[in-house]
Amino acid sequence: MSVSFPPGFLWGTATAAYQIEGAAQEDGRGPSIWDTFSHTPGRTLGGDTGDVAADHYHRAPDDVRTMAELGVNAYRFSVSWPRVQPTGRGPAVQKGLDFYRALADDLLDRGITPVLTLYHWDLPQALEDEGGWPARDTAQRFADYAGLVADALGDRVERWTTLNEPWCSAFLGYGSGVHAPGRTDPVDALRAAHHLNLAHGLAAHALRAALPARAQLSISLNTCAVRARTDSDADRDARRRIDALANRVFTGPLLHGAYPDDLLDDTAHLTDWSFVRADDLAAIARHPLDSLGINYYAPTVVSAATGGPASTADDGHGASAHSPWPGADGVSFHQQPGERTDMGWGIDPTGLYDLLTHYSREAPGLPLLVTENGAAYPDRPAPDGTVHDVRRVRYLHGHIAALHRALADGADVRGYFVWSLLDNFEWSYGYSKRFGIVHVDYATQTRTPKASARWYARLARTGVLPDPVVP
Repeated sequence: MSVSFPPGFLWGTATAAYQIEGAAQEDGRGPSIWDTFSHTPGRTLGGDTGDVAADHYHRAPDDVRTMAELGVNAYRFSVSWPRVQPTGRGPAVQKGLDFYRALADDLLDRGITPVLTLYHWDLPQALEDEGGWPARDTAQRFADYAGLVADALGDRVERWTTLNEPWCSAFLGYGSGVHAPGRTDPVDALRAAHHLNLAHGLAAHALRAALPARAQLSISLNTCAVRARTDSDADRDARRRIDALANRVFTGPLLHGAYPDDLLDDTAHLTDWSFVRADDLAAIARHPLDSLGINYYAPTVVSAATGGPASTADDGHGASAHSPWPGADGVSFHQQPGERTDMGWGIDPTGLYDLLTHYSREAPGLPLLVTENGAAYPDRPAPDGTVHDVRRVRYLHGHIAALHRALADGADVRGYFVWSLLDNFEWSYGYSKRFGIVHVDYATQTRTPKASARWYARLARTGVLPDPVVP
């Protein structure tokens, strides 16, 4: 029996500006926190930077042509804030906006829906120098930037995402320090989380004022499928704590207009949350979402720490002496048994099913999009130049089948975006991890669609899930 998806389902690919664009100092672009971080010795593997990356800034027409050849009908990309507003303040740089205008036009000409993300972690360094996301003013600066981009692209782009994975921006950037800007203060991480929530609310207000009524607003969260290691009370409480810090710190304000009481209690020894002002929660939830983006890669397994100190070594977010989980010092993280990707992440499609069905119950009537899902493997071209990424095909098949099960069980899922279109700069891992369905030879910038790209093309063109075999 074939597994078919409904007409109009979005089959897309996804990328992020700093990971693929390069052209770090061209056409007026200013430095971002990731430029500074990656140029700081010891911060990224091998000292890799995004200065050139996949050179998408110069090769966008070829990359769009590749997407058209694959038959995808949507492309999720991010705008580089410092390419548009080099210091995070003032008028827009028109050459920066022109790049995204041309990209959107090219996509539309080829029948591909542009899905624009305003922020994928590249805060202008000048705003970090003024305090970054722990500073309240950054939220207002983001709203101003959102208005500039909306004025420039609102006639072309109908699908808008404010933030990508604000958990990473807050807790990896300001808690564990494994992401830019590399700060390690648990209270600053919580402040950053709130100001990112506020930034979403203020930007949504600016977008609604600037965009046509048909525009669709969203946010993409790396929601965690958190699982207790055992059914003990202590392990279930560990799960509750991480669920609050990973998920409900964002979905609480966004969907329900409040931070969870247990989150406030768990972190009361760190902060009284006085950085949340009287009207903030109303501002965050003022404009309801038109869809919720779900990013999923692997489940998170936790327990209460017993017989020794708690460990975050297996939380999947990189090594650090500092925890990205403020207020959860008694929680240990564990690898689930079984096959892992090149990132060391366990493979379990049921986590995606659980998230989709959970949020369809928590927010009935809110459409869902899987805005990131994929796997890194050490892909190498064969002697004939082809890339037979069999494991990635199996990974994608399993997760898309889980998505279909969620659809059959009533979840309103409208689209799926594979991460990623291209091999790219994988943040602190540099160029050592390959997530792309298109191989990039970084020395020559030659693109080679992998077997997974051909497999995904069959799915995108037919809406029928192919068998997990390499075409």
